[in-house]
This record gives sequence, C-alpha cells and structure tokens, in this order.
Amino acid sequence: MALSPYTSARDEYEGTEGIFLDANENPFGSITSQNFNRYPDPHQIALKKRVAEIKGVKLEQLFLGNGSDEPIDLLIRATCTPREDEIILVPPTYGMYEVSAAINDVPVVKVSLTPDFALDMPALQQAITTHPKAKLLFLCSPNNPTGNALDPEQMKTLIETFPGLVIIDEAYIDFADYPSFTSYLDKYPNMVVLQTFSKVWGLANLRLGMAFASPELIRILNKIKPPYNISGLTQQVVLEGLQNTQWKEESVQEILKQRTELVKLLEEVPVVEKIYPSEANFLLVKVHNAKETYDYLVEQKIIVRDRSKVKLCENAIRITVGTASENQHLVEAMKQLSAQTETQSTVS
Repeated sequence: MALSPYTSARDEYEGTEGIFLDANENPFGSITSQNFNRYPDPHQIALKKRVAEIKGVKLEQLFLGNGSDEPIDLLIRATCTPREDEIILVPPTYGMYEVSAAINDVPVVKVSLTPDFALDMPALQQAITTHPKAKLLFLCSPNNPTGNALDPEQMKTLIETFPGLVIIDEAYIDFADYPSFTSYLDKYPNMVVLQTFSKVWGLANLRLGMAFASPELIRILNKIKPPYNISGLTQQVVLEGLQNTQWKEESVQEILKQRTELVKLLEEVPVVEKIYPSEANFLLVKVHNAKETYDYLVEQKIIVRDRSKVKLCENAIRITVGTASENQHLVEAMKQLSAQTETQSTVS
C-alpha cells in the first residue's frame, strides 16, 4: 500500500523522558487532578508486549483498536473499493459488519445460516463462486446473537478456499470449549482473528479490541488507523489489569456456572419455549411473544435484547448471563409475566 501514514516526532523518539516541544501540548499539565497533557504512545508498545505474551502471538501479528469495531472498519476500508467490491456475511450475526459496510458504501452478500445456526457450506461456496469481487468473509464464533460455535473444520475449509480475507470474530472465545484460531496465524495469511477486552476481561467501558493477522496486514492497519487511536489512560489501566489474569480465569468459571444455573431456571418458566445451546456469556431464548416479554421486562427495569426481528430468531430474546441475584430477578419477572398471560387467557 503506497499510503503514507500520519507521523509525529513520537514515532521517531520512543522514550518517555525528555523535553517535549514537538506536539503543541500544554506544558503546564491538565485541568484534571492527573496529568493527561501528553499524547499517548501511538504504537502501544508496552501494552502490546503484554497482550502478545498472554495470547501467545508475535508482536508484529497484533493490532489494537478502539474496540473490535475499529479493525472491522479499517479492514473494509483497506480492502474494498466502494460500490464495487463486496462483503459476504452469514446472518444472523453481529450487526456491526453490515453497518460498517454501509458506512463505507460496500455492498453485502448474505448467506443465511441453516435453521440450526450452522454454516450453509454449499450456499457459501456458491456465493464465493458467483461473487468474485467479494473481498471479505466475516464469521463470528461463538456467534452473536445465537450463542453457538461454528464448525471449526468448516471455517478452515472456507479460509482455504475463499480468495479474500476471512475474519474470525472471537469476541466470546473465552467462554467456548475449543481453542482460538490465533494458533493458525502462521498457517493462514488470509485470516484475521478479532477479540476484545469488553467481555470476559470486564473492560467494555475502556473500548479496546484486538486484531491478529499476518505482519503484512498489521502494517497496513497501522498505516490507516488514526495516529493516537488508543488513549494513554486506556493503555495504562489495561496494562495494570493484565497483571491479574487469575481474576479473568475465575470470572470465566463463575459466568459458566451462572449460565448453567440460568438455563435450569429458565426451563421452569412457562413463557419460555426453547433455550438455544450457547458457548458465550449469553443465551438466545425463544418465548411465546418476544415483544411482550421485552416490554414487560423493561417495565421491571430488566433490560434484555429483543432479537425477534432478526431472521431465524423469531420470537427470541437474548439474555446476558448476570450475577446469581440478577438472574433470579429476571426469572421471577418472567414467571410473573407467565402468570399474567395465563390469567388473561383464562378470562378470555
């Protein structure tokens, strides 16, 4: 890529000590109690070293973004010509892929999952053949909003046969019982793996996502990203937090425990028709009337996601696994709704 990225003196001088008169900052400090007057490290070197160590990847295979949404957008901008190239999606899936495509004026080709939320391999292979201008294929596993994991062998087949980039979105990988695709980075140069600190690490407020790819692709992403896309405060807080990986492991186990308990509780709720298998920190639940259930829960100040307008998710709500107390309140509210519905049915 011939693009020359924006550069600053901090790109050339990587030290933290010195007299900095290069970036037109305020030399007297900040309006806050802590000083944030200096621009952050544009390359996030200290944080990247720790993340690469934890994830078992090379430093040059890692990109850090403002959430996972930033690398999604950058990948589209880096590879797709507006109104000419295309992106293949497998709905129902994470909605930001389509939003980013629309923002960049890139058409989307949709190949629906099967009714049991599996990849439709014949339809995908046909789409790949009939859409030669498709540059990106997004696969979310464990999938959002369905919660299930896609077949790893089928994903490998797609990586090996798709002529463009295959993006494996692993936002929920820490809750799954299979390993990350980051172990295949050296094998598949046309693969990108996305992960996030927003879920199991409990850092959604800080907006930090990860992209793992070939060094060549990482260099391209670094060329087109904003110069200071990760704040210094975020870098500092996350780096400090990553010294306590035991908390993260304990959090995973507690969420998995609560997920199992929540399934048992929901099975006793009359309005619940089906609980879909999940390898994420949420459950997709089919109910008698999704809108009615959602509205009633909102009245009780319990917020879930109504996914009933999403194809293959008719009359389904998505429920994040909460604490034991939060889950109990949810189930009690749904049982109250069931009782009201039964009473109304009897009266009518």
